Amino acid sequence: MGKNKKTHLPNEKYLSLPAHAEAATPIIDTHTHLLSTFSSYKSKYTSGKYETVWDFVRGIYAGRNVKAIVDVWCEAPVQSAWKELADSAITPDGRAENWGGIEYWFVMGVHPHEASVYTDAVEKSILEAMAHPRCVGWGEIGLDYHYDNSPRAIQQQVFTRQLRQAVKLGKPLTIHTREAEEDTERILKQEVPVHHKIHIHCFTDSPEFAQRLLDHFPNLHIGITGVISYLTNVNTSALVRQMVASPGGPRILLETDAPFMIPANIYASLPEVKGRLPLCHTAMIPWVAEFTAGVVGGGWGTAKIMQRANENAQLVYGI
Repeated sequence: MGKNKKTHLPNEKYLSLPAHAEAATPIIDTHTHLLSTFSSYKSKYTSGKYETVWDFVRGIYAGRNVKAIVDVWCEAPVQSAWKELADSAITPDGRAENWGGIEYWFVMGVHPHEASVYTDAVEKSILEAMAHPRCVGWGEIGLDYHYDNSPRAIQQQVFTRQLRQAVKLGKPLTIHTREAEEDTERILKQEVPVHHKIHIHCFTDSPEFAQRLLDHFPNLHIGITGVISYLTNVNTSALVRQMVASPGGPRILLETDAPFMIPANIYASLPEVKGRLPLCHTAMIPWVAEFTAGVVGGGWGTAKIMQRANENAQLVYGI
């Protein structure tokens, strides 16, 4: 019998990344799962120095020019912790004390994986959250035919139901779509007004599908994560090149989807690290931008990609 390989866990200190060469551009992470990221940290570093999610944010992001994060709550039933985090960021003093001055925002919805447990009570909880002053959108919601964790018919029903509520409230949409191009496009075009603000999160499907959405919805933007740096993914790079060549330039947003999607190119900045970092976090955004800039070329450096994405975050989420 073969022996299992022992996975080497890098020292916790390496989660505090070196300053990126383009650190002068503020970081806006338009899609992070903060509580999941902190839980992942605590599970990997059981004796870690950060005791609370606020400690983690203030410590890991200190000096990294993180301006704002959009935290994503997409579980059913809704996790009650959302309110404590959101309430702690209502006032400037609260953001200074709890978040180290970082602008904390959030969106809420139910992920397609959990569509089968969407209920009236869940929807009532989401509607309560929509009224919170730090809430900037409804999501992430959509269709996922890769895993099919919920039956497709139920995914479509719940997606439609959430879209109708979000549109009624005028809330920007954070959309998850994977291997469900035809149904996602059909439902969005049926249910969402043309000028509604839409964020297609962590896009990996065909560039042709994305272009149809971009052509139909002028306020739709595409979320780019570290997955753009993975050899298994060619679609995202092709789409970014396509968008850069389009009139008006790339309608992109930068995001981490933390704790997932560590940018593959980050290890060039961490030559002393043995093994792989166990989680992604918001301070990795410059490496997502750096890889994206390398893909498109033509004068689009890391700082320019980040600046454009930040302008787009203002357009979509008002942050």
